[in-house]
Amino acid sequence: MDDQYRTWIRDIPDFPKQGILFRDITPLLGNGSVYREAIRTLADKVEEWKPELVVGPEARGYVVGAPLAVTLGLGFVPVRKPGKLPYKTVSVEYALEYGTDRLEIHEDAVRPGQRVVLADDLLATGGTMRATMDLVEKLGGVVVGAAFLIELKQLGGRDRLGDIPVYTLVQFDD
Repeated sequence: MDDQYRTWIRDIPDFPKQGILFRDITPLLGNGSVYREAIRTLADKVEEWKPELVVGPEARGYVVGAPLAVTLGLGFVPVRKPGKLPYKTVSVEYALEYGTDRLEIHEDAVRPGQRVVLADDLLATGGTMRATMDLVEKLGGVVVGAAFLIELKQLGGRDRLGDIPVYTLVQFDD
């Protein structure tokens, strides 16, 4: 299965800066049948966790999380940078390589005890997804798993998510 999707991920060297190898999912997104099958494959796995809601961070988390939610017949909750959501929010600050950032979620987006799956395009260091998880838990939600198109294993992001199940379609070791 890994190779089925790997061929639709383009490597772009030195983006966004020198020394970074960017894994570009736009070829996968641009092929409707491959994109649909990737989301269906994620949905088949995620369904086992019995989620009630899908939560994803901007922006590429939306292209995974929203269709995943629709496929499962669930709602989708966007997580955004500060000042982008129109209603009352709760926020969390998290560490970046150089400095900090902040994410927000509507204060009524997740009910206490609600079973939530996190979704994004890429699991790298896990910082953004850990912050997303913290937001869900701050609202009383229960994170039952996380799903990604790609995982960069050498960056150890999975470890930052604790003991929740993590499912990825394609893993890169380099």
